[in-house]
Amino acid sequence: MKLLFLSLIGVMAGCAWAAAPKLIRGPYLQLATTNSMVIRWRTDRQTKGLVRYGLTAQTATNVIAHAGELTEHIIKLGALQPATRYFYSVGFETNGWLSPVTNTVTFVTPPPVGPARPTRVWVIGDPGTATADQRAVRDAFFQWNRGQAPDLWLMLGDNAYGAGTDAQFQGAVFSVYPWLLANAPLWPTLGNHDARSANSGTQSGIYYDIFTLPTQGQAGGLPSGTEAYYSFDYANLHFVCLDSQDTDRSKHGMMAEWLRDDLASTSRDWIVCFFHHPPYTKGSHDSDKRSDSGARLVEVRENLLPILEEGGVDLVLTGHSHSYERSYLLDGHYGYSTNLTASHFKNRGDGREDGDGAYRKPAGTQPRQGAVYVVAGSSGQVSGGKLNHPVNYVSLSKLGSVVLDVNGAELNLKFITQKAELRDYFTIRKP
Repeated sequence: MKLLFLSLIGVMAGCAWAAAPKLIRGPYLQLATTNSMVIRWRTDRQTKGLVRYGLTAQTATNVIAHAGELTEHIIKLGALQPATRYFYSVGFETNGWLSPVTNTVTFVTPPPVGPARPTRVWVIGDPGTATADQRAVRDAFFQWNRGQAPDLWLMLGDNAYGAGTDAQFQGAVFSVYPWLLANAPLWPTLGNHDARSANSGTQSGIYYDIFTLPTQGQAGGLPSGTEAYYSFDYANLHFVCLDSQDTDRSKHGMMAEWLRDDLASTSRDWIVCFFHHPPYTKGSHDSDKRSDSGARLVEVRENLLPILEEGGVDLVLTGHSHSYERSYLLDGHYGYSTNLTASHFKNRGDGREDGDGAYRKPAGTQPRQGAVYVVAGSSGQVSGGKLNHPVNYVSLSKLGSVVLDVNGAELNLKFITQKAELRDYFTIRKP
């Protein structure tokens, strides 16, 4: 009888162990504000999720839980201090912790909005190939950045090839960037491949299920009412994310009207806009062809660029073409490359301090003072093209990613290859 009793205990213990939830995605950071952070993760079975957090690994004793039992866990931590590092772990209702609270699982809340603060942003376009090329670009950035996390990072669309399915996001995003997802907040935009399993009109599908993005101006900017396009602030920067794939791109559509109002409302020193389809490219796509991508490249240039430039935009980041292309300081060119004139160049130098000099603009966000347009769609593959658009100073068929540094009145952008080599750089100064 004693042996039978011990055997039953062993079986029960084995069943309890087997039933313990397993972490199969995340944790990953979303919707960062100066006083809050959204933490998401996935478990293999339904359970009540918990987050434990604090200012050190030893004092991470604050615990918050969500209601009900879920496999997709979303918890918002509130009442946080700005510009502060927090240690955290995710777990389940029986106090089983799925990720250890160590010095490698942390996040830093954004600083107070308005005052300048040195800010580093990592930018990747069309990364989602789940290949050795994608991992090489990732590793090169980590090497170049000495293993540190950026303050935030942007994905410029086509985040998961070929149809943005849940399995493809798992293989191309969550399995490739697990440490970065856990330590730095991600802000994405929708690409044409992601849109094959998502719908911006209904805000449904895999892309919208996976990400938690601001709809009510929670992170700064005006409420957009949709996760398809949104804005947020970080220190003295204002970021605007547009949906160039699946939302009305007309001059007086809802997105365009929101964009006008949002740009008019910001008082930040810098405006950075990002979306998927480039207005100027001669890479694997051609912005002179109305037949390319359902005329999206042409419509973005004709309908949205005038609003951005009137609103004082400084930098526009896009993907779609699997290349790196960087323009001069431009203003007012909304036609085809054959219509380009000298009047469209605010500065036709290289923008380099050690070359022709930095691009210079007036302080603030005055209208029509010029912007630089960057195609950074080579973070997962390169696909050639003529690479000869006349607005561009640099056009490269090279794997790589973009590092954006903003410090007070100076913006610096660098293109880092998959071999951690610096292949392009420029500076914008606002005295």
